[in-house]
Amino acid sequence: MSKQDTHFFNTFSLVIGLLVAVAILLLVFSRAVAGRTQEPETYADPLYQNSVGERVKPLTRIAVVGRDNSALVMQGPASGAAIVLEVPKDGPALYEAVCKTCHMAGLVGAPIFGNQTAWAPRIATGIDTLHKHSIEGYTGKAGVMPAKGGRTDLPDELVEAAVDYMVSQSR
Repeated sequence: MSKQDTHFFNTFSLVIGLLVAVAILLLVFSRAVAGRTQEPETYADPLYQNSVGERVKPLTRIAVVGRDNSALVMQGPASGAAIVLEVPKDGPALYEAVCKTCHMAGLVGAPIFGNQTAWAPRIATGIDTLHKHSIEGYTGKAGVMPAKGGRTDLPDELVEAAVDYMVSQSR
């Protein structure tokens, strides 16, 4: 190694070392400043605390037999308007509105729409079994099927039509 190469290497190492040291000092300084200015203003603000409390409160409260449940009051939506879910007209529409959520991505073990390999063992159990599992719900080795896909307001015939549609597209 020549003298010029050694000098360049030493100078370059010194510059890189100084840049790393400056970056670390800036990081430490910014963390110290942020720790003194942001936290009290953000986390101690009553509006912030209330909004966090609203976002993390449980969606439901459960009444327990044998305990005082008088504090549990049925409450509707905050706006006072009832939430009304539209009921699809036929099997394909129900698939698009409800079933697609799990069966398009394969969530919780749901067989992917149109995937013959995934559907074959389920189709082999028979259409009546598929209808029953989709209406009543089912927990198996491969995954979970919530009753009526989580929409218990749907008529059984419509759920069966959606199952028939998915099976016809997955044979």
